[in-house]
Amino acid sequence: MTTETNALTASRVHDVFMDCLFRDGEDTTNYIEAEGIVQNVGFHPGRIEAHREDIHELLAELPDTFKQSGGGGHSFLEACMDRHGIHWAEHPTIEQLIQLGIAIDEVAYLMPRDMWHILPGSMPYFIVKQ
Repeated sequence: MTTETNALTASRVHDVFMDCLFRDGEDTTNYIEAEGIVQNVGFHPGRIEAHREDIHELLAELPDTFKQSGGGGHSFLEACMDRHGIHWAEHPTIEQLIQLGIAIDEVAYLMPRDMWHILPGSMPYFIVKQ
């Protein structure tokens, strides 16, 4: 995880996210749904599977407070920093990472959406199942 190609960057998350979406003309009958903060998406199952390891590596770069084996989950608002304390992205890209993680069943929200309003900034807490 020390190489630049494995680093958590906004461009890397965006590239994986875009590649996992359906392309014009593809059959969208079978899809993997991922609930986001402001939008829900349906991913192409084959491309999600092809990027499974990439997504896993990206999620591993979040701070331990987000991980099941570490802090047990943390606020979406804090996910802009990686495990090295470096600011890596803004909220739309963080949402993309969460959705990719949901698609491979490595991310889950800690509370249902109808309870998010009681959390700081009305933003959800999530956990990375690593």
